[in-house]
Amino acid sequence: MNRILLASAFLLVSISAASAGGIPSAVPTAVSPVPAAVSPAPKALAPKLVEPHLHIARSNVVGHARIALTFDACMGQADERILSTLVRERIRATIFVTARWLKRNPEALALFLQNPDLFELENHGQNHIPAVDTPTLIYGIASAGSPHAVRQEVEGGAAAMVAAGIPAPHWFRGSTAKYDLSAIGEIRAMGYRIAGYSVNGDGGSLLGAVITEKRIASAKDGDVVISHVNQPTHAAGEGVAKALVDLKAKGTQFVRLEDVEDTGDDKTTE
Repeated sequence: MNRILLASAFLLVSISAASAGGIPSAVPTAVSPVPAAVSPAPKALAPKLVEPHLHIARSNVVGHARIALTFDACMGQADERILSTLVRERIRATIFVTARWLKRNPEALALFLQNPDLFELENHGQNHIPAVDTPTLIYGIASAGSPHAVRQEVEGGAAAMVAAGIPAPHWFRGSTAKYDLSAIGEIRAMGYRIAGYSVNGDGGSLLGAVITEKRIASAKDGDVVISHVNQPTHAAGEGVAKALVDLKAKGTQFVRLEDVEDTGDDKTTE
């Protein structure tokens, strides 16, 4: 009897020791499946953007270059340094206004309307949103992002102009002056010519007075100059005002876009 008990005890100790020693069980444990590699979602391709050029018909008269001055009134206030110079010197210019700027600057609007021989007012959009019909950022500004939003930006700007007593616009220039080709086609189908430029006068109103003056004063026969008239605290405005006087002293002929034939690339005026 004692031998049987000892044998049983020995067998139990052996089984316990085997289990502790890691002898595998006869029944394999379930193995967790290895997850399949997940490919990252492809990034959306950035739209191809263009920044169209625009030229006007030259005078071809030595000493009397023909130049079109264009100014963007995006947001903010009116730059009286520039506006007073234009009026005092009787210099013609095309002003692209947004609905937002018009709402904030009724006195400047009155000045424009009182001087129809000087100022041509055109469409810069409703909310200063880049006229690009796919989502992207341009200089940190979100684009319209869809054909419907592009149309709203254009039509909203035009509606605000007409409501303010301005004749219906014929030209459009979007925020940042950059577009994708499909948006250009959409805007042209709405009946607008799209205003590019050939001389960037003030670098978005971010340049200093001296460099701004030099850039604008260097404009040649047939050039279209772009500058801004909505940043009265920026040094660039001082340079713009001085350049206007410089150009007039050189015998420059100032015209508005409506006054002369023009040529734009990227099918912006065809």
